[in-house]
Order: sequence, then C-alpha cells, then structure tokens
Amino acid sequence: MSGVLCTGNLVFDILVRPVEEQAVWGSTTVVESVEQNLGGNGANTSYTLARLGVAVRLLGMVGHDAFGDFVLAKLTAAGVDTGAIRRSQAPTATSVVLINARGDRRFLHRYGSSAEISLDPDEFEREMLPGVSHYHLGSPFALPRVRPLNTELLRRARAHGLTTSVDTQWDAKGRWLDDLAPSLPYVDLLFVNEDEARMLTGHTAPDEVARALRSCGARTVVLKLGAKGCAVFTPETRIDSPGFDVPVVDTTGAGDCFAGAYLAALERGRLHADAARFANAVGAMCIQKLGAVEGVASYSETEAWLARKTH
Repeated sequence: MSGVLCTGNLVFDILVRPVEEQAVWGSTTVVESVEQNLGGNGANTSYTLARLGVAVRLLGMVGHDAFGDFVLAKLTAAGVDTGAIRRSQAPTATSVVLINARGDRRFLHRYGSSAEISLDPDEFEREMLPGVSHYHLGSPFALPRVRPLNTELLRRARAHGLTTSVDTQWDAKGRWLDDLAPSLPYVDLLFVNEDEARMLTGHTAPDEVARALRSCGARTVVLKLGAKGCAVFTPETRIDSPGFDVPVVDTTGAGDCFAGAYLAALERGRLHADAARFANAVGAMCIQKLGAVEGVASYSETEAWLARKTH
C-alpha cells in the first residue's frame, strides 16, 4: 500500500444529546450528554484511513488554541501524518452539534481557521504529492479560499498519476454543480449523499443522479443512502450494497468515515462491491457511538464485526 493525501476541514465538535424541542430563549433544557470530539470531513476521513492501517497525510488548518491542540492530538494518536496541518491566528473551526433521540443532528458552525487556509497549486504539487498514490478532496465547499482552486488541485494530482476522489458535503453558498462541475472530469470516485445529490442534479432516483454526475465527467459515483447502504455506479455496472440494522445513537460524521473506509478498502486491493460492504460496516459501527469517529475500529476489528454480521 502507498499513501493518501487528504485536504478538508478540521473541526472541534461539541455534541449535545438529546435535543428534541426548539430552543426557548430564557429557558433551560436538560440533556443527557455534552461531549467534545473530532469533527470535520478532512479530519474524520483521515482518522478513519489511519485507524484502518492506510498511510494518510492531512492538509488543513487549526487555530493556536486548546481546540486546535485537541484536534491535532486526536489525529496524531490515530496515526495521521499531521505535518502539513498549519496553525492560524483565527480560532479552530467549531461546531455545536444538536442531536435528537433518533440520531439526527443539526449543526451550528463557525468557519474559524477553515476560512483562513489557502493553497498555492505549485506548493501543493511540490510538497504534498511525493509519497502518495491517491488524492482525496473532502468538503470542497467548506474551505472558502481553497474552493476556487479545487479543479486545479485535482487536475495536477491526476497529471502526476494519482487517483482522485471527492466527498461533496453541503454547499452553504448554494452554487453546487456550478462550482463542482469543472472538477468532475478529474474525479475517479465521487461520494455524495441523497440530499447533496438532489441539490447537485435535481434528481432523486439513484440512476438519474449517477447519470447526471457521470455525464459531467465523474468516473465512478458512490451514492450514500444512510440506513439503506449505498449504490455504486461504475462505468460498467451498478452495485447495490445494503446497510446494517443497528441501533442509532449519532449519525454525525458517518458519511465521512464511510468514505475513508471505502478508500481504505480500495487501497488494500478490494473491488468496489467489497469496498461498499466494508464501508457500510464502518458507517454502521460509527452511528452506534456519540461522536464522529468514536465507533471507528481497526481493520481486523472491523473485519471481525463484519464476519459476525455475515454469519
């Protein structure tokens, strides 16, 4: 195996559960849990890759604050190469995550250091590409100063022989395919969930979603379907991989960890059908714990969990 380079946001999450009613100003709502954990697409995906035994280098930014210290320590402990993570005078990006009893969540997000990071494509090419075979762009809409460079970064990665992937995430600006489409001819693997797919394409039927995104240049589309698992659309075929029936505590970050697990399986030589099932297993393990990455286990532990579910 060789390595993965990941860019994306790094976030300090404050998770509050359960929150059922709308906030009433001037009142107090009693909850069971208020926890702190790792968050952000880039951080969650990289953490998952490292826990599953894949060498991963993360390019991102945190602040010079205790939240930044926490994020870096969590990633380092998992085995992520954090040497390319910079520190900003702005505070670390932070989300307050309100979670209901069903595991659904609502985010209150501060961009913080995510709004500060910028990349020079020449520096990216010179310093970041050696030693890796795959480039993953997490949250292409979440880094405002990197957003205009996404297409060029993917183009340069492909020009150097790297395979590429993108996990779309939500576009708070609402520009969606207007900004993403130029990048898609340089994307080997596109991860998108149902809500993002609808916003990007105007379609809800999986086949129509995949057809629209592949017509823009994406080679393989992985549609994340939550509890229903996923559907994978390669140039040759469609693969449907069902999800696992597990109790849900918190769905925060499950899609990020799914993408990291899918990439880890491919890096280990698995084909798409096996990668999809393995990623579904990691997602199912994640949503049984509070916090984006607390349910991510090692590769062997995940294989054992999957074997028990198979039998």
